[in-house]
Amino acid sequence: MKRITFFAVVIFLTSCAELSIPTTFPFPQAQSSTTPKLTSAEVVEGLKEALKVGAKNSTALASKVDGFYKNPKIFIPFPPEAEKVKEKLIDAGFNKQVDRFTLTLNRAAEEATKKALPIFTDAIFKMTFTEAMSILNGPDNAATEYFRKTTSDNLYKAFKPVVSDAIKTVKLTSYWEPIATTYNRLTIITGGKAVNPDLEDYVTRKAIDGLFVLIEQEEQKIRKDPAARVTDILKKVFGNM
Repeated sequence: MKRITFFAVVIFLTSCAELSIPTTFPFPQAQSSTTPKLTSAEVVEGLKEALKVGAKNSTALASKVDGFYKNPKIFIPFPPEAEKVKEKLIDAGFNKQVDRFTLTLNRAAEEATKKALPIFTDAIFKMTFTEAMSILNGPDNAATEYFRKTTSDNLYKAFKPVVSDAIKTVKLTSYWEPIATTYNRLTIITGGKAVNPDLEDYVTRKAIDGLFVLIEQEEQKIRKDPAARVTDILKKVFGNM
């Protein structure tokens, strides 16, 4: 009886030796030593840090001289609804006035951005853990799109007074009024319709859109480029993606 038991054990052990048994499955702790598990606090902190870095860098780029004017991605053109004004004025020889007006549109956005960073960061640094995880695991522009959808209305309300002050600072309306007046006089001859676009609304929306463009660029850098992860928490959170 003992010999039968001995041979049964030998046969069992031999058959087990021929099996391919995974060695990692029973040992999840061994995996965590190379890829530390993130806590919910770390995830939220990492996302907020990424947005803080993105907002700071973006605002710095946009607020410098020619930040809007010489950046083709966020350059503010002549208002589309007033494009016919531009064409008529150029035809009438008012090229310099048109160029000066376009320049001051962008200067207004640059001036507004200097004052907007605290407002902008306050608006975007509010998220739940669920939202943070969704952003972390989402597409390359998930954070940008999330905040565009959830904060655009509040940002508009906050930005418009700043833009209004900026327009006064660079005397934008002093350039617009003679252009609009000249064009409206021409419409008496041409039979066209007089125009009066809301410059504050136009520049406000363009300034916000421009910042989102730059923030999206920063977000993609942090997600894809380890060199852009300038703090330990960014390295830890986005290095685990």
